[in-house]
Amino acid sequence: MLAADEDGSILLQAAELRRRQAGIDALHKIVENPDSSEWDIHAELSKQLWIFGGKFIDEAPHRRLVPGDEVDIPLLRPDGSLHIVELKRANVHVVKPYRGAHMPTDHVHSGISQAANYLVGLDENRERILAEFEIDSRRASAMLLVGHPKHQPDVDEQLINEVLRTHNAHLSRIEVLTYKELLDAAERSLKP
Repeated sequence: MLAADEDGSILLQAAELRRRQAGIDALHKIVENPDSSEWDIHAELSKQLWIFGGKFIDEAPHRRLVPGDEVDIPLLRPDGSLHIVELKRANVHVVKPYRGAHMPTDHVHSGISQAANYLVGLDENRERILAEFEIDSRRASAMLLVGHPKHQPDVDEQLINEVLRTHNAHLSRIEVLTYKELLDAAERSLKP
């Protein structure tokens, strides 16, 4: 197979897969470390934007599109619309027991509110953002990354995911994921 690879594309693909796996490994170490901050996560995740999937083409060049707001990671879709990623700490609980079931914690609700406020600001400033930055913010959406099952060992990971999935079903423009869910999806994307 390598002998037929005249332009070296197989070797380049293998090197890229290795680079991406190393990036996932680095992110695992950071989000599983109870002392990691949002800044630590942001610094590493900004090097691994591919992890958010093929529906995004690049990071927007500006994080401050609305006066007073600075989004963590602004991603662009091929149609020019915006998707923001809001990062919260990984070492927090994301679900809590409530009346015989579980519900998202204040860490999740606070992050959702912050993302929703960003989306309102983007909607209200759409014309200026489009004229100044050529970014369509009217169709903006958001992802909130918060928590990791390792930091809430008393709750089954599947239960955490189910609670967040149920909560996501009631949100229209904001999706909540744990860092583990994001990293698991990235690892699956590297499998043949």
